[in-house]
Amino acid sequence: MHTIKIVFIISLIAVVGFINLSDTSASENSGVAKITISKDAEPQITPVNYNDLGVMIASWYGPHFHGKSTASGESYNQMALTAAHKSLPFGTLLKVTNLRNSRSVIVRINDRGPFSHGRDLDLSKGTALSLGMFGKGVIRVKVQEVLINSGENPVSTLN
Repeated sequence: MHTIKIVFIISLIAVVGFINLSDTSASENSGVAKITISKDAEPQITPVNYNDLGVMIASWYGPHFHGKSTASGESYNQMALTAAHKSLPFGTLLKVTNLRNSRSVIVRINDRGPFSHGRDLDLSKGTALSLGMFGKGVIRVKVQEVLINSGENPVSTLN
């Protein structure tokens, strides 16, 4: 579980611009990512706000779909922090909180669904594990859209 959080934090930092993730050269360990931290880089303050989308019913999906194409065209990774929603734009970031244990995780919409009646979100297996819902199957979650630089460049705009 800590690995998922660390990978997400490193990914978020890379997006914001604190560090540079790049592939190593062929002469080094091929396929291993190299992290370099610039000593001269000024930290960038990025305002993050939340747009409350309310309480939703969430389920999870995983093994049967692992490696298959999602509706966004990317390959489904059951351990990634991703989710499916019927209408939210692909790439939308959501903070999802399990109402039973208050665990939260930030996921990215990359697929369509769920297709079971009465469900609003389908979460990846990795997300289900992070939220402590793996054995439950279906839970109620608080959902907030994550808005980065919300005054200037929201991650997505819900109309």
